Amino acid sequence: MTTYPAFTLAAVQAAPVFFDREASTDKACRLIADAGHAGADLAAFGECWLPGYPAFAWDNSRSALWWQAAAESLATAVEIPSPTTDRLCAAARQTGIDVVIGIAELDARTKGTVYCTLLFISREGTILGRHRKLKPTAKERAVWGEGDASGLVVHERPYGRISGLNCWEHNTVLPGYALMAQGTQIHVAAWPGQELEQARPSPNPMWSRQLLLSRAFASQAGSYVILAAGLRALEDYPERYRELATFEYTGDSYIIDPRGEVIAGPARGETILTATVTLEAVYAAKVACDVGGHYSRPDLLQLLVNRQPQERLIQRGSEEAVVSAGLNGSANGTPFAGSARSDTVATNIPMPATLSPLGATREVDQLQPE
Repeated sequence: MTTYPAFTLAAVQAAPVFFDREASTDKACRLIADAGHAGADLAAFGECWLPGYPAFAWDNSRSALWWQAAAESLATAVEIPSPTTDRLCAAARQTGIDVVIGIAELDARTKGTVYCTLLFISREGTILGRHRKLKPTAKERAVWGEGDASGLVVHERPYGRISGLNCWEHNTVLPGYALMAQGTQIHVAAWPGQELEQARPSPNPMWSRQLLLSRAFASQAGSYVILAAGLRALEDYPERYRELATFEYTGDSYIIDPRGEVIAGPARGETILTATVTLEAVYAAKVACDVGGHYSRPDLLQLLVNRQPQERLIQRGSEEAVVSAGLNGSANGTPFAGSARSDTVATNIPMPATLSPLGATREVDQLQPE
């Protein structure tokens, strides 16, 4: 009889120290250790957890105070790699768990754009990859840039294949399908953190629906979903910016099985929500419906994924000039290296092999004009 090894998933629900990169990193490292002590193999944090979701962006005033908050949000963003990510990697290595954490990623070249990024870190202390949110939602577009598909990949781990998306990427269908077709088995759904008790009056469609969309993803993918939600009480926000963000995020994290059924949660307050599972339920779900395999019709419908990084500046010249410009995947000419800095984060992120012409998805590493 087949034995399915057990592993433990964890949703870390806590408030960061908003607008404070160092203090938020300190807290993240403590929480990673706490998740390890709770027996987690994989710990997931909410959307843009470090150093905090930009709730001020939803304020309509565009006052001088709003611009001060926007400037400080940019000034406290996180480069990849950096001493901040080194510390997160060290915490994962020391604790012996994989970590997926939402960060405000600073564009290392321009220093003027922030991406809503999910950072994937291995238990060995290396960066597995990053995924930048493809399309920020509504007023998030005032403070976040658009990502590309270079990080829209599934990562192979000893206990299963992991993936992740931010917030309403779960509502746009195609990013999720790209991960499902790569065979994700454990998915991190990162959210700012709020489950309304009842829907807003029609025709208002603007609330997250985090549980609905996360359960739908689990059922469609035949995967576990860690719904990792952020937390923010009014007193968690710096007093100087509190008038810009008068609503709260209550968290409401869950863990969902491959049938779309809740197996843990909702989480209340600062806590680490866990569930111990096996891949048996994943295999059973995919026997019933594998949307990237036997339950697809590639002769009728295919998804084209362009993995080419969307470079704004292309400089031609000597190899020395290319390295100096950072076109080798770094900002200052030093390639990512070392135990905490994996080459998988560079411009040329290793990708899975292209699926066959009749596969459910096709990947384009470089589009050439006809």
